[in-house]
Amino acid sequence: MSKTKSSGLSHYELLFIIPNKFTEGEANEVSEKTKDLIVKNQGQVTYTEFWGKKQLTYPIKQNEYGYYSLIEFDLPGINLEKVNKELRMSDEIIRHQIVVKKIRTEKQIAFDKRIAEKIAAKNIQKEKAEEEKESAEVEKPKDKKLDLKDLDEKLDNILDTKDLL
Repeated sequence: MSKTKSSGLSHYELLFIIPNKFTEGEANEVSEKTKDLIVKNQGQVTYTEFWGKKQLTYPIKQNEYGYYSLIEFDLPGINLEKVNKELRMSDEIIRHQIVVKKIRTEKQIAFDKRIAEKIAAKNIQKEKAEEEKESAEVEKPKDKKLDLKDLDEKLDNILDTKDLL
C-alpha cells in the first residue's frame, strides 16, 4: 500500500477547464462525463458547480477562454490514479487539478455563498460610487471665469511687447 493513498474513501476536489471550442451545452456534457468517470471508479459525487466561460490568464493549447467546472467527490485512494490518468488523456479537458479536501457541510456551503454574495454586493456599490464620482467631476462647472476686459488687456500686453521672437 502506498504512503500517500489510503484504501478507504477520501474526499477530493477536482477543478478542470474545458476548451472554448465547445458550446456551453457541450461543456456541461463533458462535466457529466467526468462525473460518470468518478462514479465508474467507485466514487460518489457530493457537490458540483459549473462556473461558466472565463478568460484564461494565459493561452493554453491556443485557447484564450475556457469553461470552468468544480466537482467534489469521495473516492477510494486506490482509484484516484485511474481517474487522474483518464483526465490527463482526455482531449475534452485542457487542465485539471485534484486536491484532498475537507468535507464541507451544507451549512458551511451556504455560509460561504452568503459571504461571496456580500463581497459581490460591496464591489457593485464601490463601482457605482466611482461612477457617480466620475460623472460629478465631468458635470462640475468651472468656477473661475475671466472677464472679456481682462482677456483684452492681457492680449494687448502680449502684442505690445517687442520681444516676441
